[in-house]
This record gives sequence, structure tokens and C-alpha cells, in this order.
Amino acid sequence: MERSLALLLPLIGTLAIIHIVQAQSQQGFISLDCGLPANERSPYIDSNTEIQYTSDATFIQSGKTGKVQANMEDRFLKPYSTLRYFPDGIRNCYNLNVEKGRNHLIRAWFMYGNYDGHDNSPRFDLYLGPNPWATIDLHKLENGTREEIIHIPTSNKLQICLVKTGETTPMISALEIRPMGNDSYITESGSLKLFFRIYLTESKNYIRFPNDVYDRQWIAFFWREWTQISTTSDVGTSNHYELPKAALASAAIPTNASAPLAIEWTPPNPNTQYYLYRHFAEIQDLQKNETREFNMLWNGDVMSSDPVIPDKLDISTFYSSSPRTCDEGDCNFQLKRTNRSTLPPLLNALEVFTVIKFPQSETNETDVAAIINIEATYGLSRINWQGDPCVPQQFRWDALNCSNTDASTPPRITSLNLSSSGLTGNIAAAIQNLTQLEKLNLSGNDLNGTIPQSLQRKGGLQLFRHGNPRLFPSESPTVSTGKSFPVVIVASVASAAILIVVLVLVLVLRKKKPSTVQVVHPPPSRPTMNVPYANSPEPSIEMKKRRFTYAEVMKMTNNFERVVGEGGFGVVCHGTVNGSEQVAVKLLSQSSTQGYKEFKAEVDLLLRVHHTNLVSLVGYCDEGDHLALIYEFVPNGDLRQHLSGKGGKPIVNWATRLRISAEAALGLEYLHIGCTPPIVHRDVKTTNILLDEQFKAKLADFGLSRSFPVGGETHVSTVVAGTPGYLDPEYYQTSRLGEKSDVYSFGIVLLEMITNQPVIDRNRRKSHITQWVGSELNGGDITKIMDPKLNGDYDSRSAWRALELAMSCADPTSARRPTMSHVVIELKECLVSENSRRNMSRGMDSLSSPEVSMVFDSGMIPRAR
Repeated sequence: MERSLALLLPLIGTLAIIHIVQAQSQQGFISLDCGLPANERSPYIDSNTEIQYTSDATFIQSGKTGKVQANMEDRFLKPYSTLRYFPDGIRNCYNLNVEKGRNHLIRAWFMYGNYDGHDNSPRFDLYLGPNPWATIDLHKLENGTREEIIHIPTSNKLQICLVKTGETTPMISALEIRPMGNDSYITESGSLKLFFRIYLTESKNYIRFPNDVYDRQWIAFFWREWTQISTTSDVGTSNHYELPKAALASAAIPTNASAPLAIEWTPPNPNTQYYLYRHFAEIQDLQKNETREFNMLWNGDVMSSDPVIPDKLDISTFYSSSPRTCDEGDCNFQLKRTNRSTLPPLLNALEVFTVIKFPQSETNETDVAAIINIEATYGLSRINWQGDPCVPQQFRWDALNCSNTDASTPPRITSLNLSSSGLTGNIAAAIQNLTQLEKLNLSGNDLNGTIPQSLQRKGGLQLFRHGNPRLFPSESPTVSTGKSFPVVIVASVASAAILIVVLVLVLVLRKKKPSTVQVVHPPPSRPTMNVPYANSPEPSIEMKKRRFTYAEVMKMTNNFERVVGEGGFGVVCHGTVNGSEQVAVKLLSQSSTQGYKEFKAEVDLLLRVHHTNLVSLVGYCDEGDHLALIYEFVPNGDLRQHLSGKGGKPIVNWATRLRISAEAALGLEYLHIGCTPPIVHRDVKTTNILLDEQFKAKLADFGLSRSFPVGGETHVSTVVAGTPGYLDPEYYQTSRLGEKSDVYSFGIVLLEMITNQPVIDRNRRKSHITQWVGSELNGGDITKIMDPKLNGDYDSRSAWRALELAMSCADPTSARRPTMSHVVIELKECLVSENSRRNMSRGMDSLSSPEVSMVFDSGMIPRAR
């Protein structure tokens, strides 16, 4: 059945603004310049598309970097002139975080550019998880090629793998992931592989982001038997597909008004299945006696029982609920006027996809997480431990066996052989999460401690542990050891008795002389954190599922090797968990001004709040006098650095500042109205707004945060805490804390982003930033207030509006301050205004011709007839 997707219920007000802001701000975009060295300027803004690209170095653990030959650089845009190639291993995989169950546009670019000087274009396979996606053959594609699909991931991890199939070396130039709306590009089954995407115009302009909010690439296409019609009026595009307005501002009609408008192509094989998405908008002023009405035909058959009558200056999209095939020979799509129509048919834009099936289920998510955790715990580095652990079978990880079920059932890990692997320390706790394990070989290592009872009592598990002289069962074992190891019952009982006596003595001594009992820890490579408040009377943290031991913290940070920051809490070290997930480990130092109470408050809060604009807590360590918080790693540092340019950080432009402020405001809004009870951050400042690899803002440092008691109170009385300059003066005077205290601090942050002035400057005539801005406002010249590093590149309306908003947030009287929900709406409208200015100044200039040619190098070009 054909479905018309003409917009019946127009989007209004805030909803429309939210969608535009999120898309144009690249929220959720992953844009990897593959092969860009991590120490070069990353991220950077591509001048042609305004897309922010980052190095791929943190998303893959293998490969080498290269660059197209110098005499060929001009033929490729910047993101595609560098590349990563893979001389080692058969399968090399990128690991990306995505949103499970959401439609994503996934695009990979391949430009050989004779980077190796061998003039030998590669041929290899591309996989999405465990399933084949495409074969890349660059032999006749001098300008390179790309592969694009629209796909719904079945987990929050997306693996894109390059697989060597012959003598040549796989390589990749760029990876681009774009989250999309779930109400578009709906299929009966499978994913959509792009065949071609065109808009009908005689112009040569090439459309993608920012004109297309999803960064789809539209190729201008026209045929000599057609006539172009166009409009300068605004065409409505707000259906689920959100087409760029430029793609609908023109259309083709047959020059012979009685003839059909036809497009045909030759399928790669006769069984290929197609989905067609047809976009129409009436862009001519019809007279009262004029009618445009036509039928759509597929290989001569009418596709819908009702003819198409395009809506005036508004998009209508049609698609089939089931895929179509071509009976034989060419595929032919026609638009044919009805008998009552006085005007010929028109077509504005057309997308054609083939159906691609991904039948093989990924390995069970719990098993995958467990094996990655085991890999990280022991620091294993094996070239083939990439991609899905179990499937396809020819790429199964070394040392594993998996259940072989039908493709629709996720495989399970049934055997793990880590013998003679140089393992030390305790048995990794994650091994116990491999619940279908039947055989575990740990022999020939240097493991110590006791074997978890769950492994000893697991029915049917063969456990091999010989060659680990310091590894003992926790009780009389019932496991196979792989050799004849007599169990000396008397010795076991005696050991148990001694252990019991020792424990009793320790408990008695602790009760009588608590001050004399000391816990001795082996010294790490850095000074231990012997903090005096480790034995704080604060109740212990109840949530245990994300708790790490101190040994695990040392392991994940490689003995605190890389320090990435330092604050009032202590040093922050870089680490890795689960083999690939980067983390920031914040260690509580002895000299810290924060204590166990703040530590516990932050853990408790972050374990129960989840928002894309809040730094997420991976785990924590609360072991004796060792306290640590393990966060997701946010690689681009804090906002303050990107205003000052400190450490070589790039200065962010006005649009990016507005987006960052809107995202930080969304995080605060969630704390204020999305949490029960509400939460006040209490320490909002530019150094507590972190930026991830896509420059998305994430609020951090919740050690001072407080919840309101249940019962409708609008404030609580607390000991005043916060950072001078950002501290709400009303809260400082009354000790009465409320959400508006955060609003004040956010207003100061916004003033910093606007002016790039210090919050407090004793050398300034007006030392506090609010006073300085207030005095400058009397002159009415905003250029004297705006950050000079912006070089005047901003929309003055959005600047004035943001400035007025900041001053209202920083009003000394809390009752006159707006709510964070109002702040969010205002900032999004500022961003819409700024993006409109940028789009207008940029115009519809086409991108360089080489990129356009790459799109059709596959030979899949539609033909008019």
C-alpha cells in the first residue's frame, strides 16, 4: 500500500525550534577524519560543510596513518585526504557509541590517492558488526567511493570492520554517523543501502549539511527532455523526512506536457529489492482552471490507487510499505498525468535504496561486555580481538568457542582458554558474568588469591588451573584441575581454623582499640591517598554494581601513568575499562578540600541521574583510604580552555558557544525539573562544563550538589558553598538554596562566553563581570562587550538576546531570574537566529566537484527517458 506522508499537523513553536537546533548543532553526529594524527588540530571545522571532524585515533586500536599523494590533495576535501590503513590482521574494527533502536545514517569514505606509492588500488570487504555490508573495489574508481546505509543498531555499540580478502591492504578515509528520526525510512525488514539520491534542477549545486539537517547528500540531476520550474517562495519541509528547502525549490516537468516523466536504471542483479522515496511539492501558482494530478507507475503498473495532487508549497513524501523488484531488464519509474489534469507531472526529489539484510545476530551483550572487561583487566593485546567475539565464525576471537545456534539467536561464549597468557593478580570478576561458560583454562599463569565460589560450584564447568601455585580454592573444590592435584582435607581444615581465629582476634582488637588497627596497602607508583577522613562516619554507599577495587583502578590507569588534570579533589588520570572505553579517574588526595561526604554525595547523585548533558559515572572506588571516581572520558577539556585558547585549544565560534550554552542549560533543566526530588548543582562554572569529542557540553563535578526534601519546599538552608564570582549573592546572604542559585551561576557562565572576560578582575574598574557588562551596556555598543576573538562574526540579534538573558539570570534578586526551562528556549531561539545568518551568508554554493563525482563512481546512475 502506498502511503502519503504529507504533513497534516504542523509543528509549532518550541518543538520546531528544538528539532532544528539539535540537527543543525550536529548533536549526536560522529564525524571521523580517519588517519588524522591525534596530535594535530582535532577537532576542526571543515570550511565547506561546517561539520566538526575529529581524529579516529580513539575509536580503533590498530592501523597506521597515511595521506594521499601530495599532487592529488587538491582533488579531495580535507576530511578525505588522510586515511588509515591496516597492514596487520584480517579484521580491524571501529567501535562507536550510538543510540540503540534509533535510525542512523552511516557513511564510510574510501580514497586511495596512491598514498603508498604502489599504484595498486585495494579491494576488501566492509562489515557492519558480524554481517557483510559491501565489497570495496577501488580499481577503477580514481576519485574514490563511499558506502551509505540507513540502519537501526541493535545495541549501543556499533562496530564497523574492514576485512582483508586478498593481497591488497584495506584502508578508509572517513566515517560519518548521523542519528535520524525514527518515523522516516521505515522498511518491512532489513536496512537501506543508498542507490542514489537526487533533486531535480539544472543547477550544479550539491547539497548536504548544514542545509540538510541529517547531512544527506543530494546530487543535482536533470535531463534534456525536461523543463525546470522553480520558486523563490518558502517551501514547507516539516514532515518526518526534513528535506532541505533547496531540494524542493525546483522541480522537473516533461517538456512535452502529454508525455510522462520517466527515470530508469539497470539493477546490479534481477533480484535486487528497492525502496523509493518520492518527494513532491507544488511550486507553481495554479490558475483556477488548472489542475496537476498524476499517477505513479513502476514498470508499467500503477503504484497507488489514488493519484498524486502535490500540496501547494509543502512537501508530500510517498513510499511503499514493501520493497519492489524489477521484473526483467531495466527498472522504470514513471509519473503520468491523469485525463482530468491540465498540467504535466512534476518531481522535486527522489531517493532510491536497495534492501540489505543483516541476518547474523551479534554476540550476547552481557558476554561481550564481560570478555572486553577481561581483556582490559589483564591488558591482553591480540590483533584479532576486534569486532564481534563469536561471529562470523571465521573471524572468531582466538581462545574462544561459542554456541552455534541459528543466525537469529545471539551466540554465547562457551569456552575461554587463557592458558600461558602471562596473567597475574586475581581471577577477573568479569569471568563470572560468562554464564554459559563450559570450559575455562587458566593454567600456566601467575594468578593468586582464591577461586570464586561461583566458578567452583558452577555445574558442568571444567576449570583448569594448574601452573598457578598461589591460586587456591575458597573451599573444598569440586572442579577439574586438568592434573591430579590431591586435596589435603586436614590442611584445608587447619587453614580454615587458623583463618577463623585470626578474624576473631582482629574483630576483638578493632572493637577494643580502633585507633591501633591499620590497613596496610602495597605502595603504588604514585603516593597513596592516606586521607584522614577515610573512616568517616558517613554511611557507606549502597550501590555496589559499579564499584571497582583499588587494584582495578591501578590497572585501568596503568599505575596512574597519564595525569590529565588536577583540581580541588585531586589529580585526574586517564584510564581504560572494558578494553576500549576511555575513562577519567579522579583520585581523592590527602590535601583535598573535599571530604568523604562530598565524594559520597557525588557518587550517590550520579548513580541515579542520567542525561546526555551530564558527565556519566562509570564507577567508583571506596576501599579503605582509597577513594576514586571513574567518569566517562571527555577528551576536549573544559569550556574555559576553549574561550581562552589555553593549551592550544581552538577558540569556539559564536554558534558553537550558543549550542554549548543550550546543552549545559538542558543539563541543569534536567536536574531542576527532571529529577525527583529536584537537584541543585551549586557549582556551575566554565571549568565544570566539559566538551566531548563532538564538542557536546556535559556538566561535571557534583560534589556540592544538593537535593530538595520531598514536600514542595522551594529552598533548603545549607552551609554556603560554591565558587567566588559565580556564587548567588542572595544565597550567600541568606543560606537559602534553590534552583535560582544555579540560574545565577549560569548567567555568569553565559557572560563569560559572550565577553571572554574574567569573572573577577581586580585590575578592572568594575571588578565583577556583571558590573563591568552593566557599565558597558550604558554605551549601547555591543561590539565593546563581545569577545574580540570572535572577530565580529556573529548575529547581532542573537548576541543582544543572549546578553539580555545572561543579565536577567544574574539578577541579584532570585525572584526576577528566569527558570532554566525559559533559558533553554531563549538560547535555542538565539541559535536558530545565528544559524540562519550563517546559512544565508554561505548561500547554496556547491562543494568541490571531486566529491560529487565520487557519489556516482559506482555506475549506479539513473537515466531519464
